[in-house]
Amino acid sequence: MLVAHGSRDPRAADATRALARAVSAARPGTPVWASWLDHTEPGPTEVLRDLAVAGHRRAVLVPLLLTAAYHHRVDIPAAVAAAARSGPQLSVRVTDVLGPADDTPDPGLLAGLCRRLGETRPGRFDALVLAAAGTRDARARRSVGRVADALGVEFGVPCRVAYASAAPPAAGVAVSRLRASGARRVAVSAYFLAPGLFHDAVTEAAGAAGAVAVAAPLTDAPELVELVLRRVDGRPVLASTG
Repeated sequence: MLVAHGSRDPRAADATRALARAVSAARPGTPVWASWLDHTEPGPTEVLRDLAVAGHRRAVLVPLLLTAAYHHRVDIPAAVAAAARSGPQLSVRVTDVLGPADDTPDPGLLAGLCRRLGETRPGRFDALVLAAAGTRDARARRSVGRVADALGVEFGVPCRVAYASAAPPAAGVAVSRLRASGARRVAVSAYFLAPGLFHDAVTEAAGAAGAVAVAAPLTDAPELVELVLRRVDGRPVLASTG
């Protein structure tokens, strides 16, 4: 079961459904369900209850989150616990988020970001901005910084972090600062799983500041599908049994 953040923008839910279809196609015979913490139905508690009623006894829950912040620590465990209290027994294993926690970023995550950036055909660029949604969680921001560092090494250029909300700097500010420091062609990598208002705002602000390209979100990139399956097959970081 995939659990996304959720958004009022219908494009975000469409992207999650596309990822679920891609994961299902890559793992024939394994049912794959999508759910959302907010704005879109069904929620994870409802899906877990339905799976238990249908006779399933084990489920793997993959948080479609790029940072291990509040939603991973609080909302998802609460949803699993609510399902356990109100339905038949179902053993649920919750995997790590898709972004890094205390280690280096998954190579597949970096490869997906590189794919999306390459699809923009930016030509040569001499600096990068990694634009993320934003969080007040300092540990989560450090994890975004690790991705930016790794992406900069990948391309051999400086890479700075920007946020669409909750923390500075904004994407336009980050692009302007790099240009003021001497960069002539600044590209923006989108650290987003789905399109929506945040990605739209980043695209507009970065373009106005002179960015040569803004990548699309990861959505159902093949590298992201492989990363989801590695989370499914890997060691759990927390578990709850109904």
